[in-house]
Formats: sequence, structure tokens, C-alpha cells
Amino acid sequence: MRKNMQETAKTGYKIIAVDDEEGIVDSLSIFLKRSGYDFTGVTDPMEAIERVKTEHFDLMVLDFIMTPIHGDKVVEEIRKFNKELYILLLTGHKDLAPPLETIRKLDIQGYCEKSDKFDQLLLLIESGIKSIEQMNEIKRINNELSETYEKLEKAYLDSIETLRYTVEAKDPYTRGHSDRVSAFSVLIGKYLGLSEADLKTLEIGGLFHDIGKIGIPDSILLKEAKLTDDEYSEIKNHPSIGAHILCNASIFQDIIPIVKHHHERFDGRGYPSKLSGNDIPYMARIAAVADTFDAMTSKRTYRDPLPLDVVKAEIEDCSGSQFDPEIAKVFIDILDNHYDEVQEIQNKFKIS
Repeated sequence: MRKNMQETAKTGYKIIAVDDEEGIVDSLSIFLKRSGYDFTGVTDPMEAIERVKTEHFDLMVLDFIMTPIHGDKVVEEIRKFNKELYILLLTGHKDLAPPLETIRKLDIQGYCEKSDKFDQLLLLIESGIKSIEQMNEIKRINNELSETYEKLEKAYLDSIETLRYTVEAKDPYTRGHSDRVSAFSVLIGKYLGLSEADLKTLEIGGLFHDIGKIGIPDSILLKEAKLTDDEYSEIKNHPSIGAHILCNASIFQDIIPIVKHHHERFDGRGYPSKLSGNDIPYMARIAAVADTFDAMTSKRTYRDPLPLDVVKAEIEDCSGSQFDPEIAKVFIDILDNHYDEVQEIQNKFKIS
């Protein structure tokens, strides 16, 4: 036992005991400090809640019957802001313990009856410390894996970002276009009530939606005259090329549908897969509206930006044929009632 106590002393785990009987707290203090633990004793349950809010403790030994509130209420309050504290409940008698359902609901890890001897409690504490050590090790491993994944993710993102800038460098129209499509897509997604995760997918998908243009010859991409049918067919390959570029990186799986299908039409006459209606991935339907809006409001070699009323009329006319009618309706509402947010995006990314 002495060896175990010395080993425990080296761990530095902090224990807080809460009991409104000062004699119990004093006895626990002597016993647990002698066992090598960093110990804090509190007789006021309300103070204990505040201490846990402001200080780190690994384990709590908690009396059940106390004033002004019982132990289960203390745990209920603590669990509102701390889900990890390991809690052992002390009861004066087994019959006075809270129901098993309450113990499970509040995630109380164990309980034992009060006794003049603390052997059983010490065993429960040592068992709890072992569980805490295992959880800390799992956290450490998960953190290392997370850091490794984040580094890999950043490396992939940096590589694809380099490709994106390469596309923009050789295609003047694309400069700023992807940023605006990304921002417009997120704006539409917000007004559609999408989750933060979906908005993130729209953001990244918009940034990389034209990445496949890296595979289109400059002679076609930079041609100022009207494209031939063969050249236009070549341009129509860029969504599939983009999807192929991203397909081997797992972190891009969520955005591939945007990259591949943002030129599909709601009536099935788009490309590359001629999908229609709800068969078109939802995020791609959003990006399609954002992409077309930016194309119409951007200066091209063969025309100036189209007036807003013309753009709105075009989107309304194409609702149900080119665009998902629900998404088109939401975007028209944005243009009518929140146009300042659209202009903010255009100004930020220097529409020209």
C-alpha cells in the first residue's frame, strides 16, 4: 500500500471533497493527503460549484445529503459546464442514495457508504484515478492524431490552393471569381438556414469549383473570339477534371459534388452528368446560382457587367429550368432585401 501511495503522489491529480460536516472533511483531508493526493476540502456545496468553475480538479468526493442543496443538485449544476470531472458520491446509508437512473443521468461514476474507515473509498479513488489516466492518454493520442491530420489537411489545402492560383494566373476572369462564388454560396446557405458544417463545405467548394480549368488549354481558356463547338466541349470537361484532381484526398470528398456538378441544370440539360432536379447535389445547386450570378455581374471581354434588374429577371426566368426554384427564390429575396451584403462581397473581392 505504501508503494501505491508513493506512486500516486507523483501523479499530481487534484481531489476536491464536499461535505457539510467539517469533521468528515478534516478526516478526508488527513487520510487523502497522507495517501499522496493534492486535496481540497469544502463544506459549502455552493462554494464547491464555484471552485470547480475556476479551478481544475480531477476527481470529486461528494456527500449526498447536504444543506442548502443535496449532492445530486451539485452534480447537476457542475455538469452544465464540466462533463469530465470524475465524481464519487458518499452516502450515510445505502437507502439514502439517489436512484440509479439519477446516478446514470448525471454521470456519477460511483458511490459508497460513509464509514470510519476509508479503505473502500480509497479503492474507488484509485480506480477513478486509473480511469482518468486512461482518458488522459486517449486524449493525448487523439490530440496527436488531430494535429497530424490538421497538418496533412493544411498540406492538401495549400497544394490545391496553389493550383487554384495557377488557374487564376492564366485566366484573368477567374481572378476573384472563385472567392466571390464562395462568398455568395455561403450567403445563400445562411439564408437557407444551413448548418455551420454545410456553410464550410460551400465556402471551400466555391473556392475550388473551377479548379479543373487547370486542365484546359490556354488557347481555349484565353480565347476572346467565340468558341467552336469542339472548344466548348473541351471547356465543359473542367468539372470532371476538377473532381478527378480532388478525388484522392479524403478531406475534399464533401466538396467534390460541388466541383463536379455546379454546371448541371435543374431541367437535366446541364453537364457533365445531365442530372436533374433533386438528383443534383444540393450544395452544387446553390453554387450554380452563385456562379451564374457572378458571371453575369462580371466584366467579360465581350460585354460589360449586366444591370441588376436584367440579372434578377434572368434568374427568375431560369427558375425551375436552370436553377432550383427554392434556391433561386431565396437569392432573389437577398438581392431585393439584403443587396448591401452582396455589394460587400463584390467590393471585398474587387469585382471588375
